[in-house]
Amino acid sequence: MIKYKYIETKEIRSLLIEIEALKIVFDNQKILPQVEENFRRESLLKSSLYSARVEGNPASLNNIDDQNKPHKLEISNLISAYKYIYSKNIPKNLGINLIKNIHGLVMKNISIEAGSFRVEPWAIFNQAGVAVFLAPAHFKVPSLMSELVDEIKKMKSNPFIKSAIFQFLFEKVHPFPDGNGRVGRLVSSYLLNINGYGFRGLIPIEEVIDNERESYYEALEPDTNTTPFVEFFLGSFVKQAKKVLEAMSNAENPTRLDLLPLRRKEIVRIIKEHPYATFDFLSRRFSKINPKTLHYDLKELLNDKFIEKIGKTRGVSYLVGK
Repeated sequence: MIKYKYIETKEIRSLLIEIEALKIVFDNQKILPQVEENFRRESLLKSSLYSARVEGNPASLNNIDDQNKPHKLEISNLISAYKYIYSKNIPKNLGINLIKNIHGLVMKNISIEAGSFRVEPWAIFNQAGVAVFLAPAHFKVPSLMSELVDEIKKMKSNPFIKSAIFQFLFEKVHPFPDGNGRVGRLVSSYLLNINGYGFRGLIPIEEVIDNERESYYEALEPDTNTTPFVEFFLGSFVKQAKKVLEAMSNAENPTRLDLLPLRRKEIVRIIKEHPYATFDFLSRRFSKINPKTLHYDLKELLNDKFIEKIGKTRGVSYLVGK
């Protein structure tokens, strides 16, 4: 049986009012479509990267391509999962199959149990080998998840409250053998989006969670009291929304670089950080991009004088344009 406690504190009421005010500002924020799309892609990458980092992935924005295959696969899977939850064809009703499908995307080619509930006991142990948290027995998981989904569906609270409480209780059920934190954060974002609070996919709250991991895990500790986690969740969202809003305000008068497609902007950034970068070096950074596409990107950047070419034929390297 799903049991939990929630008290709407003064802090929570204040944060909900602030979120509503931020939503109005975001809804009225007018920036060029291509600039907003760049913000959205960057948010998608940050959500995926920082959700992976919370679980121990060592990658950063500057070294994703330098990571080993498992770490890159984890982030790549998360990007696919975040794209899915913001897609137009995603089911509008929360259900067990949807949650399993999201887990399947997160754990694709990582675990043979992708998309399946755990079939073994699960616990967290301290350094002395003592269990500090024991998840419900595996044979109770299907019924507990059905109860959780039903509870969230019938809840009349603000979507942010529903989203935070789902994430808290999902962690307590711990339905999958691995990937629970990542899936919980994804479904939490899904719930916000389908209830009209997706903020156009522009708020990567996972960045705050990664930066404040200790507070995040501390808020998840109570057995049934969801209130501390709701406060943490709302506060984190407000903090990140303000950060993004400031960046968007600064983009009202975009530079030529701001207007570039995200991949080309990333190419310029890499060349700036690595003067005399060769095509082979760049192609390793964009290993999933067809070499012909990368050559075309470089040609367009050269034509627009964002970069300049040094040398000829096989000895060619690139610098940022003057």
